Amino acid sequence: MTTPQIVVIGGGAGGLELATRLGNKFGRKGKAAITLIDRNPTHIWKPLLHEVATGTLDVDIDQVTYRAHARAHGFDFQLGTFTGLNRTERQVTLAPVLDESGEVVLEERRIPYDYLVLAIGSVSNHFNTPGVQEHCIFLDSPSQANRFHRRLLEAYLKLNSPLHPKENLNIAIVGAGATGVELAAELHHAAAELNLYGFNDMKRDRLKISVIEAGPRILPALPERIAAAAHKELLNLGVDVRVNTKVTAADEHGLQLGDEHLPAELMVWAAGIKAPDFLKDLDGLETNRINQLMVLPTLQSSIDSQIYVIGDCAGCPLPDNKWVPPRAQSAHQMASHVAKNLTAALAGKPQSAYQYKDHGSLISLSRFGTVGSLMGNLVGGAMMIEGRIARLAYISLYRMHQVALHGWFRTMVISVIGKINKIIRPRLKLH
Repeated sequence: MTTPQIVVIGGGAGGLELATRLGNKFGRKGKAAITLIDRNPTHIWKPLLHEVATGTLDVDIDQVTYRAHARAHGFDFQLGTFTGLNRTERQVTLAPVLDESGEVVLEERRIPYDYLVLAIGSVSNHFNTPGVQEHCIFLDSPSQANRFHRRLLEAYLKLNSPLHPKENLNIAIVGAGATGVELAAELHHAAAELNLYGFNDMKRDRLKISVIEAGPRILPALPERIAAAAHKELLNLGVDVRVNTKVTAADEHGLQLGDEHLPAELMVWAAGIKAPDFLKDLDGLETNRINQLMVLPTLQSSIDSQIYVIGDCAGCPLPDNKWVPPRAQSAHQMASHVAKNLTAALAGKPQSAYQYKDHGSLISLSRFGTVGSLMGNLVGGAMMIEGRIARLAYISLYRMHQVALHGWFRTMVISVIGKINKIIRPRLKLH
């Protein structure tokens, strides 16, 4: 009997957790061959990208190297960009890997599979707004977050120079979801810290941040009480929060808001998500209006039972005519469920249906505050939390992700090392 081949594409929160589980359970024992494919060599938890962008998190310390992690957990890692699927031959195609000069390092490869898991994630949805792709920065990947960080440091240097004519640094953030709101607060925190590192003229009041939301309130996916608390905190920081405001265009000088032009040196687009466009034409797989791959309750593709879909790229309907939201907790839950279903499939047992459990939502406003709600039977529904308790709960979300990857002991060690680094390393990444 040949060894079953399980291929996981996408090393985000869901994909990496799943590959780790399967590698520990099957890969180490030779019961199945597990392969993880990603276009990047390292992993960083996506909800932390706004901290990478501002420099309050050093990605070089917190990232996970796929190849080393694979070696420790019994699976194989392949570097490459997923470009095609052949369901008849059960193969996925990876584009050639090029070096900086454009020379081929790895040729195009075809990877066979018995079971395929698509965990490709999502990208920002710019809704075809003119000029957005050319002039706005997205925060979908570590490379984009690092690009924003470099441009932010350059803007700080200009503002700290007596030769620079501008009095303020204008930053516009489009989209008042979790990413936009947390980024606004984190930018204020970073500006306050810069005074410690020689940017003496970089006062927090010289940082002018605007958050633009097309809907009637910020954090539209979260309970109104949380949104109101976060809105109040942003106003206290001096953030210009604009709701019911639509961006009609972007140019090199700022954003067009109907008849008004909002000047901005840096523009971040964090308004809405969609699955990557190429999924629309992925060998006949069914998609919804935002390119998510439609799945059955078992998280198998609605077209092909050998293919599972998890995370932001999964179009998973809920009984109330809504969709499983694109959150880290959703990806975590889906990864756990698909691990169980793949175990059942290998044993010839029936598949079970996935049930989304909403454990609440938390929004971190850097050191200025944290607000959120916890869902659970203990409180008979939703409980509003804020302050230190909410901050602890927020940090614990990341710790649970680390536990899924490394186990309790290694996560405790990582946590201790993180506290030591806060003492011996700069509070901000300055390069």
